[in-house]
Amino acid sequence: MSGVLSKLTCPTPIEQEELIQMAHGGGGRKMASLIEKHFLPLLKNDALAQLGDGAIIQVGGERLAISTDSFVVSPPFFPGGNIGSLAVHGTVNDLAMCGAEPVALSLALILEEGFRRSDLDQIMASVASESAAVGASVVTGDTKVVERGKGDSIYITTTGLGRVRPGVNVAPQNARPKDRVLISGPVGDHGMAVMAARHGLTFDPPLHSDSAAVLPAVRALLDSVPDAHVLRDPTRGGLATALCEIATASGVQICLDESAIPVRREVAAACELLGFDPLYVACEGRFLAIVAEDVADKALNAIRKTLIGSQAATIGYVEQSALARVLLRTRIGSHRRLERLSGEQLPRIC
Repeated sequence: MSGVLSKLTCPTPIEQEELIQMAHGGGGRKMASLIEKHFLPLLKNDALAQLGDGAIIQVGGERLAISTDSFVVSPPFFPGGNIGSLAVHGTVNDLAMCGAEPVALSLALILEEGFRRSDLDQIMASVASESAAVGASVVTGDTKVVERGKGDSIYITTTGLGRVRPGVNVAPQNARPKDRVLISGPVGDHGMAVMAARHGLTFDPPLHSDSAAVLPAVRALLDSVPDAHVLRDPTRGGLATALCEIATASGVQICLDESAIPVRREVAAACELLGFDPLYVACEGRFLAIVAEDVADKALNAIRKTLIGSQAATIGYVEQSALARVLLRTRIGSHRRLERLSGEQLPRIC
């Protein structure tokens, strides 16, 4: 009888391929495949085909950026923030990666029956303070409640509208040979802070999310180097996956120096203990910038003059290659090819 039940309940490999898995939302290979095979063929248009952090559309004589994102982080409160502050930061940062200044936000909530009102008040206070800080009011929204057990306390979807800076043209396709690759600060903070909070792990010093609006550093960069080529925030899939996407979009090889990539000591220790690679761990308050070689130092200095970008670093360069890929020169001098995240490394981190 047990054999019969197992056949009834366990999908065959072919059936399994038809099922949505957690990895399809992880920002890696499976998510890319889902988008390329099931979304783009039906929804194709020039703006969507760019596959940037947001879309840039022409309205009258003005270029506008629009970005939307859903947040399902578990737990909804973590060291350094909560799902409310994260939602504002994530959407505003996506607009910044388009070279845009935020104008307005929409906010949609899905609440699970039984969610504490005091927790909701705290989350909404974070939404209010963070949106005010970036000058983008929440101007519309929606609220739904699902039955107990049919949600995960709270989900948030935010959409942001912004104005693209005149003369700025950043896109994943714009990386060029000899360009330099910059990161605005240490990587892996957010993903490991959420993982520690989820499992009740403590570290000394404690882990804190890097969740923050990167607008001050992006403004400083674009004031100094308005012709930056690429901006990208390494969220799901981390730094490695973001750079793989850029390399593919631009048809170039990106070469990284592992020793130049900033990783906090406590984050490196947590990754080593739990078996994670910090290059694939999500950030929520960092961004990558790819700029021309002759303005790289100028760009780096501009970012470093801001509080959020004080630990920015140059971590690699772009070169022409028949293969669109990312190569990492390790600390021991060997070379390792970085691929997009395969599978789901850290579920529910944004």
